[in-house]
Amino acid sequence: MKSDNITTDVIKHLAHLASLNITDDQVKTFQSQLNSILEYMSKIQQLNTDNVEETTNVNGLTNVFREDIIDESRMFSQDEALKNAIRIYHGYFVVDAILE
Repeated sequence: MKSDNITTDVIKHLAHLASLNITDDQVKTFQSQLNSILEYMSKIQQLNTDNVEETTNVNGLTNVFREDIIDESRMFSQDEALKNAIRIYHGYFVVDAILE
């Protein structure tokens, strides 16, 4: 992979998408850094990994999940949940729209 894949236009576009105001010097710095990362990644992609087992966890720990038990003593009925609601419609809370 060539070290000039990321152009200044790409950096400026990415900055725009991220709502970042960056200077021309920063554009050049980021361009150099990202191209360096891509060049390194291309070297890694060339490695022969045919006999390498896939790994998702390198520390040997496993997640322990508890059984999903519903504690009905902590549940509200629908009427209890809605009793302090300012507006209700067909058993649901009614709130003002926040998006147009």
